[in-house]
Parts: sequence; C-alpha cells; structure tokens
Amino acid sequence: MQSIKEIKVALDFGSKADPVGRLAIRDNIIYFEYDEEFVQRGLEISPFHLPLKNGLSELPQTPFDGLAGVFGDSLPDGWGRLLFDRIMRAKGILPTDINSLDRLANVGLYGMGALVYEPDNSHSLEDELIDLDQLASQAEQVLEGNSEEVLKELLVLNGSSAGARPKALIGVDFDRKNISYGAKKLGEGFENWLVKFPNSQDGLDAGAIEYVYALMAKEAGLDIPDVHLFKAKKGCGYFAVKRFDRDGNRRLHMHTVAGLIHTNFRYPSLDYEDLIGLTFALTKDAREVEKMFRMAVFNVFANNRDDHAKNFSFLMDETGEWKLSPAYDLTFSSGPGGEQSMMVMGEGRNIEVKHLIKLGEEAKLSNAIINGIIEQTRFALSYWPYLAKEYGILDSNIELISRAITKL
Repeated sequence: MQSIKEIKVALDFGSKADPVGRLAIRDNIIYFEYDEEFVQRGLEISPFHLPLKNGLSELPQTPFDGLAGVFGDSLPDGWGRLLFDRIMRAKGILPTDINSLDRLANVGLYGMGALVYEPDNSHSLEDELIDLDQLASQAEQVLEGNSEEVLKELLVLNGSSAGARPKALIGVDFDRKNISYGAKKLGEGFENWLVKFPNSQDGLDAGAIEYVYALMAKEAGLDIPDVHLFKAKKGCGYFAVKRFDRDGNRRLHMHTVAGLIHTNFRYPSLDYEDLIGLTFALTKDAREVEKMFRMAVFNVFANNRDDHAKNFSFLMDETGEWKLSPAYDLTFSSGPGGEQSMMVMGEGRNIEVKHLIKLGEEAKLSNAIINGIIEQTRFALSYWPYLAKEYGILDSNIELISRAITKL
C-alpha cells in the first residue's frame, strides 16, 4: 500500500458532491485548504475550529491524529479501527505506518454524514441478503483473533461508524424481515440502519437492554429514531437503529461535540452546562436547548454514564441549518470511575435533582418545563422492570438496573 499524500474533500447531500477543499500531508503534518468557491458559498462545516477562510491551515496534532475534528468525525474508532488495522497487518503493514489520510481514503464516498473523500479506497460487496447470526459469529471470531477471512466483509459493513461494540451498517426492508449490505447504496425498498453485536464484556442481553432504554427514552420525550430488536439464536436479540444521517438518498452533515470543540472524549472534562451553551451558539434555537436538557435528565436518571462528548452530535442540512441529532448510545453504564462522563453543574458522582433543576434554570427554561421533563422521565423509567421482563433481560440485570435508576 502506497501512503496517501493528498485527499479531496467534498460535501454530498444526496444529489451531487460539491468540492469543499483538500487535505495534504508533509513531514507528518496535515494541512487543509478550502476551495475558493466553497468559501464564497458561506456554508460552515465546522464553525469553531475550521471556519471558512482562504489559504492553508496547519491542523493540530491532537486529539484527532493530525486532523481537524470535522474530518476526525469521519473516521471509525474502536471496532472499525480494529478491523482496518487487522487487515493492514495481514498485508504486512503496521498501524504506525498508516496515516490519517490513508484512513480517510478507506472511508471514501460512503462514510457517516455527508462528507466524502477521494481517492475512494473503500471496499465493496455484492448487494445480497445477509444473516445477522452469521455476522455476530464472525464478529466474535474477530474479537478472539481468528478471523482473517471475514475481516474485509466486516470492514465494509462497519463503514465509519464509531464506538467499541461490533456493529454493521445494513439495509432493512419496510417489513423488517430482510436485511442486506447497507454501507453503500441500497436496493429498492430498503432503508439505512445500523445493528450492534455484543462485545467480549457484554452479556447476551445487552441488545435488549439498549432496546428497552430506547423505548423508555422515547416515552420520556427524547428524539429517538426507529429502533428494532432482531431475533438472535443466542441471547435476547440484536439492537438496531435507523440511521439519522440518511433520509432515503438524502444525506446530512454530522458533527460530534468532541469534533466541534476539539476535545478528547476519552478524558471527561465537560459539563452539561457547556453542551447547553454550545447548542444555543450553534443552533440559535431555544427548542434545541430544551432537547439537550431533556437528554441530560434522562442520562442522569437512567444511569447512562457513558455520556461523553462523542455521544452527542449535531446535524446540518444543505441550507446550513444546524439541529441537535436524535439521541443515541443510550444504555445502562457505570462511567469512568463510577461517575457521569458529563458533569451536571460541576458534580459528577453524586448528582441530585437540585443539580438538574439548576442546569435547567441556567438554560433559561421555565420551572414548569423543568419539572415537567423531570416527572416525564421518572414516569418513563418506571416501565423498566415490565419492559425488561417482556424482552427477556436477565433477572440479575433487571434488579441491578432497577436499583440504579430509582436512586433519584
């Protein structure tokens, strides 16, 4: 493999790809330059750390491996990075010999969001129906280190999705009975979905737990995409969610909080107060601020402590309008050192209702809205033991999670 020295960046909202600029690497430093016509268009893809301007920009070495956060968001981490690095090792190429432009070229034209990259070195597969149990078995083989023959298939299906759990980009028909390869273009009658599989630390009911959390979050008033629990030969099922960066052939530009403000999500340092301020600065919409507050209340009450900066995103359409993305990666989690990854008014471990009320007041929400969201969340979470039992979650996990989510 010859190392990539230059990448063309474009923005494809579904009709055509408009040039954005180009990335180039020299002496291990990556530079970016906007296309002049794109600057004149006035569409900000990353307003805080890569604002529109003419001329070269030297990109920071950290925290995105020499890239600006907006391009770092296109790269897979965790599972996707593991697959790519395993394939490169099989070809005799060490991960240390792979630069970030090589990784972007592997994402190519079909990553998450609307940014596309050329040259496109992504792999392709025949458009055919697939079996989730077989994919889960292959993912398990990868985690156990016995997998060279299935690496390419899994890499294609992962696209540029982030996170540590094995997952695949799939196409699902309207009846949710047939599943196809979904990382690239879909066949007629299929929609873009993402499915997750357990990792080596998960129990076989992990998918059902995340599914029940999504149902409760929807009841609590959060914006949740369509979700489904596909049947599995082993365990309670595979959690799947409809992709919110796709709407048929339409694509939306997607930017995580971590990428927007150039923070390393692995080192918790943010407060929900920061997220609320960022939400208003980007969207200028009080309704989006209320959505962020609702997420904060749900995550704290539901003991979802993996609420780091990469688990919140914003979406931009072709007019340049920003909105908070639907909520994702909602499940029971212990968090770093038993603390909430995202603090609430300076508190990470012993968050109380008073901290959430103060957060709402700082967001300039009325007492009626604050109290209404808190009570709606409490009511939604009261469904936990009944839904958990219905979807086959282990009794020990039902009791464990019940104790955690009833503390407040």
